[in-house]
Amino acid sequence: MSADLGTVRVLGVEAVGQPGQRRFRLIAWGSRGSAILWMEKEYLNNLSLTIDHALAQITEGQILRTEAQAGGHVTPQGMPPNFPRTPDYEFQVGQIGLTYEESAAMFILTAMPMEIVMEPGREPTVIIREEDAVSVHFSLQQAHDLTSSINTVVASGRPVCPLCHMPLDGGPHACVKQNGHREIVQVEEDDTEDE
Repeated sequence: MSADLGTVRVLGVEAVGQPGQRRFRLIAWGSRGSAILWMEKEYLNNLSLTIDHALAQITEGQILRTEAQAGGHVTPQGMPPNFPRTPDYEFQVGQIGLTYEESAAMFILTAMPMEIVMEPGREPTVIIREEDAVSVHFSLQQAHDLTSSINTVVASGRPVCPLCHMPLDGGPHACVKQNGHREIVQVEEDDTEDE
């Protein structure tokens, strides 16, 4: 059965674990309940990009994505100390829907859990459980704050190579763009002259 948490008063994001081994979670808490929504880093980053794009369109360019900021970094809003120990909903997100309700000036994020079914002798099957979706409503300001938090959390992990965008682990890096793994093809010219 799907659940609507209504307008949330807490909407944040956290990374749990060490860079390279981190897991990411979206935290939502409203008057109708609380949720921890686990998702992949790329999924979270795409959510941020989508919200930023929507904000730019809705506000006709008044709210734009912040790519860099002088001074200190934004401290992402994570889990507050009084967040329920056992949230009402906690799952790995398989699919997300984002809509905008113009009359209320609110975004509605709907997250659907995924389940991986493992049967002996068969490939794992991913099932999106749409009937167990959780929806949260949040304002334009909360949306902007969320995308700033997501950007900070995503950027705080391992640095990435500026050329190939692969994570840098501190050791030697074989960058494909710098010919680190690209196959070298040498063209040999025939030295014999045609007579």
